[in-house]
Order: sequence, then structure tokens, then C-alpha cells
Amino acid sequence: MRAEIQNIVAKIEKSVALLKQRLDWETAPHRLEEYNAMIEDPTLWDDPERAQKLMRDRQMLMDAMKSATSIETEMKDNIELIEMGEMEDDQEVVTEAEESLKSLAETAAEKELEALLDGEADANDTFLEINAGAGGTEACDWASMLQRMYVRWAEKKGYTVELQSEEAGSEAGIKSVAYKISGHNAYGWLKSESGVHRLVRISPFGKGTRETSFASVWVYPVVDDNIDIDINPADIRIDTYRSSGAGGQHVNTTDSAVRITHHPTGIVVTSSEKSQHQNRDIAMKALKSRLYQLELDKRNAAINEAHESKGSAGWGNQIRSYVMQPYQMVKDLRTNYETSDTQGVLDGDLDKFMAATLAMNVSGKSRADAQGE
Repeated sequence: MRAEIQNIVAKIEKSVALLKQRLDWETAPHRLEEYNAMIEDPTLWDDPERAQKLMRDRQMLMDAMKSATSIETEMKDNIELIEMGEMEDDQEVVTEAEESLKSLAETAAEKELEALLDGEADANDTFLEINAGAGGTEACDWASMLQRMYVRWAEKKGYTVELQSEEAGSEAGIKSVAYKISGHNAYGWLKSESGVHRLVRISPFGKGTRETSFASVWVYPVVDDNIDIDINPADIRIDTYRSSGAGGQHVNTTDSAVRITHHPTGIVVTSSEKSQHQNRDIAMKALKSRLYQLELDKRNAAINEAHESKGSAGWGNQIRSYVMQPYQMVKDLRTNYETSDTQGVLDGDLDKFMAATLAMNVSGKSRADAQGE
């Protein structure tokens, strides 16, 4: 085989090895047997929540085992086809098998990344909030650009995007927006996006000057029934108000929007797109999710401090810089991953940035550290 194909095979083997390592391959069949025995228990559905979790965990294990096995089998089949084609001087067979291997390498890399999404809440749906920073119209416009970017990313993933609340900017863009994004591993993928995003560009509002704008992104998991968050009614204040959305179908004629303030933490959540009863339920779920995220952050404090120490303290909690003038560059300040395809990123091509952060979270090394070894 050509050296290029040998390198591709090596990458596939590495991805499969990581998949098996994360899956604890030697014990996986035994765990599946245990799951199968448990679902045969006639009393299983006496506790629906436990039963649903068991079925979900069993399916995830089965899918992971199937992925590793099928990738390995397909790789071996294509290697045999290449060897056979070379022996019989059938270049068409060789070329077709080589292309299949290249495609398989991409699939294996995707599965490798998914294997990193094994955190406690990674598989959950997620809430995503975007807030314009200081800077008036420029910042509000930047927040709306991020809004579009994340919605496009989610749609490419096949996720469901549901608007929770939105506050329009006074002249353009948005002051804030909140979404619920639903789909497998939605939180796991998006959790690395929390932080401050910085934009440098020529102002589109007639100034003709180079402007720097900031917006914050906050991501926290939707808590399911398996996660118990206790909220003392005395610790919260619930206010109703009239929404100041973008207009049209979102205009409320009654004070149906709901704002919940959690006094011990200062967390404020809102919902304005449904009826008052629905908004209250949505906001309460969002509050529980925020409180759960606080707990996750406490557990990961040591890891977060290690990662923050890699960057300049002058950036605060800024995670990514988007430069459109005088050159084109998007750079993640934690992993040092960068691209000159700014338009692609703003159109939702974020997977490589997320993948770099996931890999760093597992290895403890940024992309630059790994390349320097």
C-alpha cells in the first residue's frame, strides 16, 4: 500500500483504539449481558424513570460497540480489496477501496470525538444564552451574528432549536436571546462555547472605523428527571412582565413573560415566548439547569483553573477572537486552534473548535502543546 493509505489506516486504528479504551472493551460484553438480564425483570417498569435510563444506557452501549466493530471490519475489508487489486493490477478496485478508507477515517474520527462526550450531563439537551456586551449597537449586532451562527450549527447537527426568550437591540441586533437546543450530546458539544466572544471588524454602521465588540455565551444542560435539584421557594422571586421582543407573532398583549430571580446565587432566568403558565415552567427548568451547571463547575474547578492558566489573564474569560479586519482569522484562545475561514465559522462550522477543546479537556494539553511534543 502507498504511504498515504498506510497513514490513513494508522489513524483509523488509533481512533478505534480510543473508542475501545473509553468503552472499556474487555468488560463491555459482560455489561451488555447484565443490561439484557435486567430488562427481562417483570418488575422493571414499576419504576419508569429507572427503566427508561436502563434502556437508554443499554442502547448507547450497543451503539458504541457496533460502531467500533463495524469500523474495524470495514477497514480490514478495504485493506484486503486494495491488496487484491494490486495483485491483479485492477486500479479501479484499488482506487475505490482507498476512497472508502478515506471516508471511513472521517467517520472513525467523528466516533472518536463522540467517545469523549462521556460526562455526567453530556448527552442532555442544553440551554444556550447570548448576551451583548458593552458597546451599544455594535455589540447587539455581534450578538445577533452569534445567534445566527449557533442556530445554523444546531440545524446542521439535526438538533431541534426552540426560542425561549429574546430582547431586541434599540437600533439593530439583539441585547439577549435564549434557546433550548435538543438532541443527543447537545450539551456535550456546546458546553465548551461558554465565555466571552470578541469581534474585530470595520463598523457596518457608517462609522468606517475598526471596532471591537464583545458578547457572552452561556451554556448549561437541561436537567432531566434523574437529576434532583431542590429549590427553596423562599429563595426565589417570580415576576411577570410584558415581552419586548422583535415584534410580529412574538408580541405579547398581556404580561405573560416570566422572570425568576434566585437570591442566593443572583441567577436570573426569563421566558417570554409562550403562555404565562408555560413560561413559568420553562423558566423554572432553566433555573434548575443553571444551578446544576454551578455544581458541575465546582466539581471541575481544578480543571478549569489549569486551563485558564494557559491563557493571558488580561483576556478575562474570553475564549475566542473573530477578526474580520485587517485580516481574516478566528482563533480559540484556550486551544490555539485557528482558521482563516471566518465566513464558514459564522455559518456554523464550529465542530473543529469544539473538537479541539474536547481533546484538551481529556488530555490536559492544548493543540499547540500536543504539536510541540
